[in-house]
Amino acid sequence: MLNRRSFLTRVAAAPVLASATAHAATAGFTDFLAGVAAEARRNGIADETVRRAFAIIRPNDKVLELDRRQPEFTLTWEQYRDGRLSQQRIQRGQQVFGENQALLDAVWRRYQVSPRIVVAIWGLETNYGGFTGNFNVIEALATLAWDGRRHEFFRKELLAALRILQEGDVAPEQMRGSYAGAMGNPQFMPSSFERLAVDFDGDGRRDIWSSTADSLASIANYLARSGWRDDERWGREVLLPPNFDPALAGRSTRRPLRDWLRLGVTAADGTTLPPLEMETSILLPGTPGGQAFAVYKNFHVIRRYNPSDYYALVIGLLSDRIA
Repeated sequence: MLNRRSFLTRVAAAPVLASATAHAATAGFTDFLAGVAAEARRNGIADETVRRAFAIIRPNDKVLELDRRQPEFTLTWEQYRDGRLSQQRIQRGQQVFGENQALLDAVWRRYQVSPRIVVAIWGLETNYGGFTGNFNVIEALATLAWDGRRHEFFRKELLAALRILQEGDVAPEQMRGSYAGAMGNPQFMPSSFERLAVDFDGDGRRDIWSSTADSLASIANYLARSGWRDDERWGREVLLPPNFDPALAGRSTRRPLRDWLRLGVTAADGTTLPPLEMETSILLPGTPGGQAFAVYKNFHVIRRYNPSDYYALVIGLLSDRIA
């Protein structure tokens, strides 16, 4: 049995022990930042850039919680589709498409990427700029590089973020994003920003946080650099013959479209599909007897943005509805 003296001793010691643990963790984070700062200096990043970036950051428990949280269940295709293809998102997409028509035309002329696909990605990533993330990107990346599951990946992204600050595209306090460091309207990781963000409005900064022009052009540049073909669509919903072998479905099976037509595949909207040589896969994302899709090369390009079949299908479907 715990006597009163022992109990009071433990109660009195608890804050001290908690404080000591917190101090040790903070000290470890400080040592980690010192190591990153030294590496940054060796790579030509100015002391002032590092000092300003690291001035007010600390380990962020919310970032670690979100990184470690396991999903309670896996969404079915129908749940994922219906949760993202809301009438509100479709109507808002049509609205912003019209409001930015001249800009989208200019982006298309430079990058030859479908404007409606660009708008659909904007819509799915951040609800057309409605929510781009509230986390301090430097703090989030530093937390994950220090105590996350993928130390090396996030350390490289942290150094990339410091280089972005060095270039002057954004101030540290304005570099906001997701808990994992995805930034701005396109939700670019810092390394993607370095490679693919563009200054489309010509103001000398690649501003994917507050410039619609830079944001949409950066999305288009990402897709163009990933191999987008402007003369092809992403895919379409199809109907399968009753005897279709499900083993033929999947991204790994790619055949000319004409071969699928010979097997009895038809367009779900009743239009006649041309017997082209275009490389095509059949996807069955949902339950047996559910939707089927014929997808082309541009579908795989969308997956370069986010490597999920569900994501790429919803981007394609949303783009069709926006148009």
